[in-house]
Amino acid sequence: MLRFPKSSTRRLTKARTFALSGLAATGLSVLAATAGAPSASAATPGGNVDGWIKQALVVMHEKGIPGSYDGIHRNLMRESAGNPNAINNWDSNAKIGTPSKGLMQVIDPTFKAYHVAGTSSNIYDPVANIVASANYAAHRYGSIDKVNSAY
Repeated sequence: MLRFPKSSTRRLTKARTFALSGLAATGLSVLAATAGAPSASAATPGGNVDGWIKQALVVMHEKGIPGSYDGIHRNLMRESAGNPNAINNWDSNAKIGTPSKGLMQVIDPTFKAYHVAGTSSNIYDPVANIVASANYAAHRYGSIDKVNSAY
């Protein structure tokens, strides 16, 4: 058993109390952030990626769209680093006037073609963007899980 001097023990206790209070505050922030449905206007980079993916998976399950949390997360982080307002103004799509947008970096025509009824028609809406992208990937590749690069 390790023994620490009393002064070290007090410092460890204070540090642990501070860390735990920080976790509690973080937990309250996360709880507050997940209380409402996500929207593009309320979305911030890296905002509630976990919640958006989980909401998208519910819709996908209801609509028979295959995909997993890991497949979505992997692609989402590669495409936008969790920023629902991301826009690519430099690639070949942008050069012809259709920049990739949102969490999954979808172009407007693809979003419109694979939009899933019951989700927002706003391409920047995190859940709508994920679900439309997963729907496109399901039609093109069989599942978002099979996508391992730009698609």
